[in-house]
Amino acid sequence: MKPSVLSFTVKDKNALYSAYMPHIQGGGMFIPTDRPYRLRDEVYMLLGLPDDPGKIPVSGKIVWITPPNAMGNRVQGIGVRFGDDENGKLAKTRIEGILAGMPKSTRPTYTM
Repeated sequence: MKPSVLSFTVKDKNALYSAYMPHIQGGGMFIPTDRPYRLRDEVYMLLGLPDDPGKIPVSGKIVWITPPNAMGNRVQGIGVRFGDDENGKLAKTRIEGILAGMPKSTRPTYTM
């Protein structure tokens, strides 16, 4: 089966904080979507970050699914673990660099 291609652009730091999944080994990103996926499906993302005009091509696997009508009014979507290649490491490094200046928060994210 061919990996699905997703384009996802994060507009600002608050949205990035909500979507980033630091608790996933290698980092990951929650992507709101109503397309059906299964755990371990492979995806290919074109990831746009705040204040960065380019997109990072990142491959990954689905490790989290929030179904429609989830408890707590959670947004439907998927969590994608970044691949272990250079682009996955680059995405993780850039995201953590952007979020490094933000104060630690206890506010909820899309996944926790």
